[in-house]
Amino acid sequence: MFMVCVSRTSVGLLLAGMAVATLAGCAAGDRPALPQASFVASQDKPSEEYIIGPLDQLNIFVWRNPELSTKVQVRPDGRITTPLINDMPAVGKTPRMLADDMKISLGEYIKDPIVSVIVENFAGTFSQQIRIVGATEKPASIPYRANMTLLDAMISVGGLSQYAAGNRARLVRYDRATGKQVEYALKLSRLLKDGDSRANVRLEPGDVIIIPESMF
Repeated sequence: MFMVCVSRTSVGLLLAGMAVATLAGCAAGDRPALPQASFVASQDKPSEEYIIGPLDQLNIFVWRNPELSTKVQVRPDGRITTPLINDMPAVGKTPRMLADDMKISLGEYIKDPIVSVIVENFAGTFSQQIRIVGATEKPASIPYRANMTLLDAMISVGGLSQYAAGNRARLVRYDRATGKQVEYALKLSRLLKDGDSRANVRLEPGDVIIIPESMF
């Protein structure tokens, strides 16, 4: 007859580990899953109108007034200064909205100005960026592009780090309808390591992807 001796410490550690695993499984199970997205969009569609953000590079053209046309970078405080216009708010506006505001301001000096605003180099507002944090090769905020998927975002940051728990990743999204944040479960290891296309999902502006590290 053989006897197996197990210390109280070992039993305690075993039970604690089982509890942690159970809680982790429950937490992941509570998060809804996002619908699958194809690797290549069957039909590209335009996204929402672009919202100007800090540090965006703008090309402002005033027809028949080259001395008023200029290239300018949006300051960190969200304003721009151009010939005849000082400290005009730009952040939070679409290029068309900013052009309309500039037209009103320039109308005090010239008759019926025609203004065009072109975004050349863009950073976008935080609400239009995809932020990827945690166990990835290079955590970053990247500008959202129309029809962007999870795979596109992960390629931009170099994929998962060595210790990433990719299948426990989650996506945090602001639901405009309810005004609340919703968390969704992601299966990054299945997507990137196993090539499971069902784990690829479509992203939306402002999404945050959080990737935890493995416990072991």
